[in-house]
Amino acid sequence: VKFLCIECDEQMRFEERQEPGDGTFAASFTCGSCGRRIALLANPMETQLVGALGVKIGGRELDEPPMSLVQRELPGTAGAIAFPDQAAGAPNGSGAPLVRPRWSEESLDRLGRVPSFVRGMVKRIYADYAVEHGIAEITPAVMDRARVELGLEGM
Repeated sequence: VKFLCIECDEQMRFEERQEPGDGTFAASFTCGSCGRRIALLANPMETQLVGALGVKIGGRELDEPPMSLVQRELPGTAGAIAFPDQAAGAPNGSGAPLVRPRWSEESLDRLGRVPSFVRGMVKRIYADYAVEHGIAEITPAVMDRARVELGLEGM
């Protein structure tokens, strides 16, 4: 995504990013030609989406693991790990192996009703929640609890 100045038709450049601590983030951009400034304000769900995609607004984009787009989009791959060796090792450096949770049939059905363009992000949010809470199987009840605890119930 690039922002263009309507007056100058110039690409705006990133100025700063702020995270006020309420789950939102804001980023400001400036037109190098006329000096016009704009700001982008993301709500908590949008902030989680950006984080789940591994994108830093105004920073560099993080490379996705190989085949991650294919893994998210192919039917029947929900809950599958394309590269199991990448899941080994805890992200917190504890040395404990990272075990990805299983998905119950009911939770896979529910995940299948999520629009395809955000399904991968939603799946990752629930999987990360389960890993962080030591949950071995994602069920609809786990999904409901995660939505409440993550402040997503209105989404």
